Amino acid sequence: MSVAIRVIPCLDVDAGRVVKGVNFEGLRDAGDPVELAKRYNAAGADELTFLDVTASSGNRETTFDVVRTTAEEVFIPLTVGGGVRSADDVDRLLRAGADKASINTAAVERPEVIREITHRFGSQVLVLSLDARRSNDPSLPSGFEVTTHGGRTGSGRDAIEWAREAAESGVGEILLNSIDADGTKEGFDVEMIAAVRAAVHVPIIASGGAGDPSHFPAAIAAGADAVLAASIFHFGPVDMIARVKQAIKEAGHPVR
Repeated sequence: MSVAIRVIPCLDVDAGRVVKGVNFEGLRDAGDPVELAKRYNAAGADELTFLDVTASSGNRETTFDVVRTTAEEVFIPLTVGGGVRSADDVDRLLRAGADKASINTAAVERPEVIREITHRFGSQVLVLSLDARRSNDPSLPSGFEVTTHGGRTGSGRDAIEWAREAAESGVGEILLNSIDADGTKEGFDVEMIAAVRAAVHVPIIASGGAGDPSHFPAAIAAGADAVLAASIFHFGPVDMIARVKQAIKEAGHPVR
């Protein structure tokens, strides 16, 4: 029997408020993270992802107090990222109530941190957040480049090669964010999803571009094991999670 597809709202947090932009820019306020988390928990979300979107670029720690309060209010798995740089950071997040930690910039800058974290806590706690954009750089075989610092900085690394390396190093999942599709509401980058799916065996969480329930089945068909979105849930009808799950089910994929 196939594993059920997970539907995951994403809370991008800046200075204690949920924000959302387009292509990682032009952030606008979307509400209180704890209140939104409670709403999504009640609406049937399978998990929540909490990303402190300026933690790495601003060189500051994840807002542990908000994480702790959120974890006390919801009863579904909570993944937290933003500013995670070490196994000790993961330890603090887990103690604050997170179930999994997401790492991006620090892993690109120092890949061995992946093994340090997974050796201490196991692969199941670590999610690689891979923010990728299309590139014409001939040195990138796949045409997708890894970015860091919340999508602000190009790394010069090929995204598919990095996904493969990170999976081999022990990450439990890959949260694949399309910078180009982010916030556009025009659909997921299915080409990118398929390319990563062909390279790794760990679960892929597709992110970036969802604007309608009909967009989600395409991401799953391309190889995603879970689907993550923000705008469609924050600014859409209160029953949007149910609508998304219905669209996935009608396309023939198992949902919870």
